[in-house]
Amino acid sequence: MNKVIYFLAILFLISCSGNAQNDKKENKKYKISKTAAEWKKELTAEQYHVLRASGTERPFTSPLNKNDKPGTYVCAACQTPLYESEHKFDSGTGWPSFDRAIKRNVALDVDYKIGYARTELKCTTCGGHLGHSFDDGPQETTGKRHCINGVALEFIPKKD
Repeated sequence: MNKVIYFLAILFLISCSGNAQNDKKENKKYKISKTAAEWKKELTAEQYHVLRASGTERPFTSPLNKNDKPGTYVCAACQTPLYESEHKFDSGTGWPSFDRAIKRNVALDVDYKIGYARTELKCTTCGGHLGHSFDDGPQETTGKRHCINGVALEFIPKKD
């Protein structure tokens, strides 16, 4: 019986901790700030799910995953340049992956959504959720893997 009470107490404390983290995130200010209704009018349902509700698209569904053309990947919500094609690599995970972002355009945050801390990546202009950062990227460059939801991006080809 004591074990059950102990388990429930720990579960309660973890859930309170998660809510405190979410409250802090909501207070951040971005250059572009819109209501949920405004974002829903501008974004597709899948873009809204990923960019505004921190969702994840299914792996291997984005045409950008295998895109190898030169150009720039921008935020699908606000058009902020986020990643250059020369820093993209095939991680085999099913999502577009980059070893670095364009400086000052991608912010790091902490995400506890699945029960432990992960490094969340957000657009610094609109706060849109892009994906997560991991330390299993190419060792010959940065060692980082920015695992990005393709639906959060738009690709702008390099002009000849």
